[in-house]
Amino acid sequence: MFELARRILLWLPPELAHGLSLRGMELAQRVGYTQRVVHPIYKPVELLGLKFRNRVGLAAGLDKDGVAVRGLFALGFGFVEVGTVTPRPQPGNARPRLFRLPGEGALINRMGFNNAGTAALRQRLVELRRQPLGPGCVLGVNIGKNRDTALPQASDDYLEALRGVHDVADYISVNVSSPNTPGLRKLQGARELHALLRAVVAERDALLAGSPRVLPVLAKLAPDLTPDELTEVADVLLDVGVEGVIASNTTTTRPLDAPSRYAAEQGGLSGCPLNPLAERCIEHLQRRLAGRLPIIGVGGIDDVNSATRLVNAGASLVQLYTGFIYRGPELIREIALALDPELQNPELR
Repeated sequence: MFELARRILLWLPPELAHGLSLRGMELAQRVGYTQRVVHPIYKPVELLGLKFRNRVGLAAGLDKDGVAVRGLFALGFGFVEVGTVTPRPQPGNARPRLFRLPGEGALINRMGFNNAGTAALRQRLVELRRQPLGPGCVLGVNIGKNRDTALPQASDDYLEALRGVHDVADYISVNVSSPNTPGLRKLQGARELHALLRAVVAERDALLAGSPRVLPVLAKLAPDLTPDELTEVADVLLDVGVEGVIASNTTTTRPLDAPSRYAAEQGGLSGCPLNPLAERCIEHLQRRLAGRLPIIGVGGIDDVNSATRLVNAGASLVQLYTGFIYRGPELIREIALALDPELQNPELR
């Protein structure tokens, strides 16, 4: 059934298929279909002060407004990251803005943080959490700035978004690496990043003052940073008190094996060609961080080997996006099993 749905969706225009798939996943969960045919891998992993059901998560961008969270968990993800959410609603960039490169197992997107805003996401997640998500189902929220907010005021947007979702999120991901909001990647500069993350951490601490709960803050980085830039960023991360890092976002480069009709489209490239760049980024961060901060690896994971490469490079958890679109939910199970080999014993499943 999932394979048939996947084939049909890949015939449709990408953004239409995206919206239909989210609705379909949530509907399948509501009627109990997913629970009958999918058996999630439960192998708890403790990291960031949280317990994850397994090591495989969904990257931000697929479910920006949190409309299919239960459906996504029902497919087997150990954690789901919604967003990117901005303080105010915004439509994103003009269409078309999402392009498939099936021969490369890739996508190019220039969505531009299209989302309904923090207030709408908060309301949806409050309703969602009226019933437990389930043991080990960790929910992250990825936050960003509105397009029309000037860079000098960017921290105001991040703090506003944090205030809006801090009590409905299990962790916060600070997106300073999308290529589709003009100037956003300048926030990865050492001075800018230091000021922003220090402000976010301080606000998080103030919001949680007197509370026993944890709310880890992670920075999401681009794969296009140079080694020297990654070194500076790693030092910033260690200094400001964030709890982890996500590597990496999409790339503005085009490391494609063959010409593509969409290669010249502006936007971020995700999927298989991104895997070596993400691996390089993680390796460099791991050397500099020396285990002092955990890394979530994302970028071009479409099979066990590509996931294992990021783990061997230093990632403790992994996230899927484009590979999940092309391969479907079976990919979640394959990787969750492979990253915990003892689960190959059927008695432990």
